[in-house]
Amino acid sequence: MRFVDEASIHVASGNGGHGCVSFRREKYIPKGGPDGGNGGRGGDVILRAEPRLLTLYDLRLQRSYRAENGQPGQGKQKHGRNGEDLYVDVPVGTMIFEQAEDGWEQVADLTEPGQEVVVVRGGRGGKGNEHFKSSTMRAPRFSQPGEEGEEKRLKLELKIIADVGLVGLPNAGKSTLISALSRAKPKIADYPFTTLTPQLGVVEDDLGRQIVLADIPGLIEGAHAGAGLGHTFLRHVERTRLLVHLLSCEDMDLENPFAGFDLVDEELALFSADLSAKPQIRVINKIDLLDDDRIEAIRAAAREKGLPVFLVSAQRGDNLDELLAEIWRLIDEAAEEA
Repeated sequence: MRFVDEASIHVASGNGGHGCVSFRREKYIPKGGPDGGNGGRGGDVILRAEPRLLTLYDLRLQRSYRAENGQPGQGKQKHGRNGEDLYVDVPVGTMIFEQAEDGWEQVADLTEPGQEVVVVRGGRGGKGNEHFKSSTMRAPRFSQPGEEGEEKRLKLELKIIADVGLVGLPNAGKSTLISALSRAKPKIADYPFTTLTPQLGVVEDDLGRQIVLADIPGLIEGAHAGAGLGHTFLRHVERTRLLVHLLSCEDMDLENPFAGFDLVDEELALFSADLSAKPQIRVINKIDLLDDDRIEAIRAAAREKGLPVFLVSAQRGDNLDELLAEIWRLIDEAAEEA
């Protein structure tokens, strides 16, 4: 199944059932009076956050949703059945927009499993003539029609719910790191843009606590303006509590070894001030490709710049326990501040 994080759908609630005009006709009961029942209410269309879904792909396949109409009333004071509500499941983290005069207006943000929002309400059922009888109106010969339901065009956008976002330049080793730290099994190769969709992984500690990691496709210069693949997925790290910023030692030069960090930081800031303000853990990956002298030179350069960094090898597993401990520490700090 393809990862889809945007969809446009048409939703329509059910029409209300018409009220009934009827009079009681039984032997030995002349002029039995009005007994027309009310029409049933039309069904609502309800969007519901389903944790088992990770993509809006299904809503690309089916773009139109209509709830059931209410049934009309009948004689003998029989009320029409209400129309069934229609539930449409979407991933947790889905934002819902409806078309307004001046563009798209956000109406809901489903961030919790099971959270629901009624996007269109069913029409009210019409009253039957039995409802209108009174001391001055013994035989009303009219009823109410059912109200029409609502119709709307909705735009859905998915922002992945994750605790930690992995960002960095292409081929920095984010997919290898998320597979080493979690249960994720992303596609891994030695060419840029291996990750074409966000990948999620779950890390569990000894106490049974869990955190979700999101591997975001690599960012390049100009990503905030649409260059490369990263712009499409930058919004998926907006909900994270902290960022793990990876830089491959292959992308470091002697004159400015941390230029890769600066480039991605600039793209994050240009896309969203909130993103650039998130706590970051800076990680230099693939140290298994370096000798001891080069590793020590990188440590010295980081100390000189006052830049806390973790030097790891996601492939070999070097220093991953220390990195994971720091991730948990910052997650706990963020939870206390929330």
